[in-house]
Amino acid sequence: MLIKVMIGDKFVKNILKDINTYSKNFKQHWLEYIALFIGIDIFTQVLVIPVFRYVTTGILKAGAIPFISYQNIIIIITTHTLVFLCLILELAILLLVIYGGFALILLGIREISQEKFTFRFLLKELIQTYKSVRISSVLLLALYFLLIVPFADIVYRTPLLAKIQIPEFILDFLMRNVWLASGLIIFYILAFVFGIRLILTLPIMIYQRKKTLVAMKESWKLTSHKQWLTILSRLVVLGISAGLILFVFYLLVYFCQLGLDHLSKALSFGFATFNLILVQAISEFVAIGISVISILIVIKPLDDFIVQTQVTSEKRKSIKIMDLCLITIFLLAAGVNNILYLKGTEMQRPITISHRGVSDKNGVQNTIPALKKTAKLHPDYIEIDLHETKDKQFVVMHDENLKKLAGIDKTPKDSTLNQLTKITLHEDGHHAKIASFDQYLKAAAKLKQKLLIEVKTTPNDSPKMLERFNKKYSKLILKRNYQVQSLDYRVIEGLHQINPKLFVLYIQPYNFTYPQSLADGYSMEYSTLNNDFIWQAQLQNKPVYAWTVNESNIMMKMMYENVNGIITDRLVELNNTIKDFEDKRSNANKLLNYILILPEKE
Repeated sequence: MLIKVMIGDKFVKNILKDINTYSKNFKQHWLEYIALFIGIDIFTQVLVIPVFRYVTTGILKAGAIPFISYQNIIIIITTHTLVFLCLILELAILLLVIYGGFALILLGIREISQEKFTFRFLLKELIQTYKSVRISSVLLLALYFLLIVPFADIVYRTPLLAKIQIPEFILDFLMRNVWLASGLIIFYILAFVFGIRLILTLPIMIYQRKKTLVAMKESWKLTSHKQWLTILSRLVVLGISAGLILFVFYLLVYFCQLGLDHLSKALSFGFATFNLILVQAISEFVAIGISVISILIVIKPLDDFIVQTQVTSEKRKSIKIMDLCLITIFLLAAGVNNILYLKGTEMQRPITISHRGVSDKNGVQNTIPALKKTAKLHPDYIEIDLHETKDKQFVVMHDENLKKLAGIDKTPKDSTLNQLTKITLHEDGHHAKIASFDQYLKAAAKLKQKLLIEVKTTPNDSPKMLERFNKKYSKLILKRNYQVQSLDYRVIEGLHQINPKLFVLYIQPYNFTYPQSLADGYSMEYSTLNNDFIWQAQLQNKPVYAWTVNESNIMMKMMYENVNGIITDRLVELNNTIKDFEDKRSNANKLLNYILILPEKE
C-alpha cells in the first residue's frame, strides 16, 4: 500500500513539475506567444475564413446553385460536375491551410523556445514544411484532422478546426435511439483513442519533415506503453487548473462590479467597461497559455528542442512593436464592442417562437390543446408543421410517419384528412387528436396567436400542392402576418414565383456559405450559426432565426450575436433569459451574462 501511495505521489509530482516548467517558459516568452497566436487568429478570422466563404458562395452562384444540402448533393455531383470539382479543390486547399495554421503554431513555439523567433524566419520554415507535403497525403490529413477535433480547443487552438462540428440536432436525433446512441458513443471512444495515439503526427510531420503515414506510425509507437496516459494526465490537470483559476477570477470581478454598481451611474459604467475588457484580456491570455503549455506537453517525447526556462535578454524590439499594435487593436475593438454591449445599443429583443406549438412538454406537439396552453405564455409565433394528405388537404404534423405518436405505421399521404383527424396522438403523458390546418387556423385566430408555418415535403406530394396551398391560405396568412418556412428549397422557389408577397424563410441545418437565395429570411440550426452569416443576412434586410435553442447560455449567446428570433421547446426559460439579458439595472448582471456565454470569436 505504501509503495502504491509513493508511486501515486511521484506521478502527481511529475505532472506538476512538467506543468510548472512549461509555465515558466510561457511567462518568459509571453510577448512572443501573444504575437504568434493573436496574429494567426486575426489573419484567420479577418482574411482566411471570409475568403473561403466568399469563394464557396461564388462557386455555387456561378453554377446557379443557392445552397448545399442532402437534397441536392447528388444533383451537384451528376449535373454540375465542374462545380463539384471546384468544391473538392477548395476543400483540399482548405485542408492545406489548416495544416499551415498548425505548422505556424508548432514552428513558432519551437523558434520562440530557441530564441530564434522572427516572422521572416517563421515564414521561411513554413514554406519548407509545405514542400514536404505530398498530394497523396491530403486524404490522410483530412482523416487526421477529424480524429483530433476533440483536442482542437485545448491543444491545437485554431479557429478553422474549431468550426468543424456535428450540428446539435443530428446529435440529438442520434441520442434518441438506443442503437444509434450506442454507435455514436463507440465512435467517440474510437476517435478519442486514435486521436490521443496519433496526437504527435503533426509535430513529427512539421519538425521532422516526415510523410503523413510515416508520422502516424511514429506517433502510435511513441504513445505506446501508457505514454499516452502521461500526455493525457497532464492535459487534464492543466485544464482543471486553468478552469479553477478563471472561475475564481470571474467570481472576484463579478463581486467587485456588484460593489461598484452602488457608485454613480457614470462611474459604474466606466468600471464595468474596464472590467469587461479585463475579463476578455485575461481569458485570451489564459487560453493562449493553455495552448502553449499543452503543445509543449504533447511534443515532449520528440526531444526536437530543449525548453528554455532561464531568464534571457530583453525581448526583441520588433516583437514588442508587434505586440503593442495587436494589443492596441484588441483594446480598441473590445472597448467599442463593450460600450455598445453595456449600453445595449445593438441589442434587440429576439422574436420568441414555440417549437411545434409546445413548451416544456405541456402537450402533444402540433395539436390544438397544446396550442391553447402555449399561447398563454405569449410567444410572438408558434411554429407548426404541415403535411399534404391523401385527398390533397393539409394536416398539422411534423413526422412523416404516425408510428411514433400514434402507433400506426402509416404516413399522412396514406390517409384522408377525415381519417387522420380521428386519430389520437400520445406524447409526454398527454393525448390529443390530430388537427387539420383549418382547425388549427381557427383556434389560433381565437387566441390571436401568430403562426410560423413550416411546409413539409415528401416525394409523394402532388405536383400542384403549393398552388393549392397559396390559393386557399395566402390571403389569410398575409392578413394575419403569419410567416412560412421550409427545409425544401423548391418550396422557397415555388412560393416566391407563385406569390412573392408571402414571407418565406429557408431552413438550413448547417452553414457553409454566406446567405444567397430567394428566401425572405433564414432559420438556421444554432450550433453552426455565426455572426458573419447573421450580419450578411441582416444587411440584405433578411431576419435570421436560430433553432432549436433550449439552454439558457445558448439563448444568451444567440442574443449576443443579435439573431432576430429564437425557436425553442422551453418558452418559459427563453422569456426569463430575455428578461435577465435585458436587465438594465445592474452592470454586474450584464458582466455575468457575458462571462456565462464568453462568445467565441467567429
